[in-house]
Amino acid sequence: MDSLRIDRNGYTLVDQVEEKLIQYFKEQGLRPGSSIPNENELSASLGTGRTVLREALSRFKMTGMIQSRTKRGMTLAEPSLLASMRRSINPLLMSESTLYDLFEMRITLDLGMSHALFRNITPQLIAELEKIVTDEERLGNDFVVARRTEFHKKLYESVGNKILSEFQELISPAIDYIVAQHQEAFEATMKQLAKTGELVTHSTLLNLIKAGDEEGYRRAIIRHFNVYQAYLEPAKTEA
Repeated sequence: MDSLRIDRNGYTLVDQVEEKLIQYFKEQGLRPGSSIPNENELSASLGTGRTVLREALSRFKMTGMIQSRTKRGMTLAEPSLLASMRRSINPLLMSESTLYDLFEMRITLDLGMSHALFRNITPQLIAELEKIVTDEERLGNDFVVARRTEFHKKLYESVGNKILSEFQELISPAIDYIVAQHQEAFEATMKQLAKTGELVTHSTLLNLIKAGDEEGYRRAIIRHFNVYQAYLEPAKTEA
């Protein structure tokens, strides 16, 4: 394991240890389930103390990349790609510019997953969406943040892409925060669109899904988010 020796130059020692370990895993062709050397061996090969090594290993454990098991020692595992993001997404610690970027990314994802969505339409999905829409209409408020999130969350789940669904859920608090901060502006625009018959509601989207009209849905989902995009573009410039 001579290739693990670090040069102690540049960035922090822990960062160098982390990078060297990743390089070692790749060079050895290690896969999830593979055992890795114990702390004594790794520390000796790296030429560092165990305190530094343990801090680097703890980073891997936080992402799920390394697991420690009794009698088996440390093994590699498939890391959670979004684990570090989950610890970082806090709307109160983000600038307005970052929040708007996240919102735009979320809209882009919704616009881009139409084909996958229509490949996975089932009677169960339609029934679940109908219940959500019925609840919205029963409450008499199409602008309730929680309900709006619930409808789109169900669409993401139906696509069957675990990472996409997890990412959507991950950034939802940031999206909800923006909507809550500018609720009055969004509601006023939506009510005006409703008067002119231009508002695309969840009921509209559901009817297109039930009809299997993918192209109509693509056009409608763009209009559905126009109210937000029209607001975000100047807001991003100001931020």
